[in-house]
Amino acid sequence: MKKSIAAVTTAVLLSAGLATTSQAQTRWDLATGYGDGVHHTINIRQFADDVREATDGELDITVHSGASLFPQGEIHRAVRTGQAQAGEILMANLGNSNPIFEIDNIPFLASDWDSSERLWEVTRPAVEEHLAGEGMRLLFAVPWPPQGFYTREPIADIDDLRGIRMRSYSPMTTELAVQFQAAPTTVQEPEIPQAFSTGMINAMVTSPATGVSSQAWDFVDHYTDVQAWIPKNMVFVNERAFNSLSEEHQAAVLEIAAQAEARGWEKGIQETEDATNRLRDEGMTVSEPTAELRSALEEIGQEMAAQWAADAGEVGQDLLETFFNE
Repeated sequence: MKKSIAAVTTAVLLSAGLATTSQAQTRWDLATGYGDGVHHTINIRQFADDVREATDGELDITVHSGASLFPQGEIHRAVRTGQAQAGEILMANLGNSNPIFEIDNIPFLASDWDSSERLWEVTRPAVEEHLAGEGMRLLFAVPWPPQGFYTREPIADIDDLRGIRMRSYSPMTTELAVQFQAAPTTVQEPEIPQAFSTGMINAMVTSPATGVSSQAWDFVDHYTDVQAWIPKNMVFVNERAFNSLSEEHQAAVLEIAAQAEARGWEKGIQETEDATNRLRDEGMTVSEPTAELRSALEEIGQEMAAQWAADAGEVGQDLLETFFNE
């Protein structure tokens, strides 16, 4: 009987030990709508690898790229409701819920790297506050290259954009298309080739990186490098999932997230040069905007900035004032 009791006790202890071991590993699903070749996804995969290493595998983040887990438009809701622990979206996609998220889509407000980084420093606390109110935590944000126009014909002035069927990927890009009397159609990044091939769109305003990933040279011949704005993707986590980690692992995730943000900005700058050169290599004509086009676009940008400030209210106006006065 004693031997039997000892055997049972040993079995129970072993079982408890195995349960403890299995429970020690936490698994997160991180959903993104972008493909594996995009510098954002490359950066996120390195973030996941670094977290896995720093926590000795106790936090294992699986990156689901190319909208394979959720469609891009559903990722924010999925993380907020806990269907996925973490996700990545274009920040401006949340513009309908809060204009703060669209500030980096205002044309010519911050279209060089230094001003874009300064704008993010000013904006980040407001973004974090909004996400916290939804039960989420910002981890890091990484920029796209500056935005330009992809068209079948060269663009000399604003009249050349009127009437085109232009891809829209955020409320602000929809408004921009309306401003120069184009026809906006919402098309997310993975859907670009199909949208061109079916005639849904015949032009788009986006980054050189997206131009390369969508192989824009199959559909258009001209890229006008207006560098209108520098949008960002943000990576965020469900707050309850984050709080379930030990304090040590929380600190590790935040430290590695800061590293991922710094690395991502460097990647964004390098990607701008590499992707623009790739467009040339594939036979596209890459040109600077004419003085007439730039002047017209800057005027539209000023109108859109004024409208954004009115929509954003006191918080938005304070952000712009801080940005311009720093």
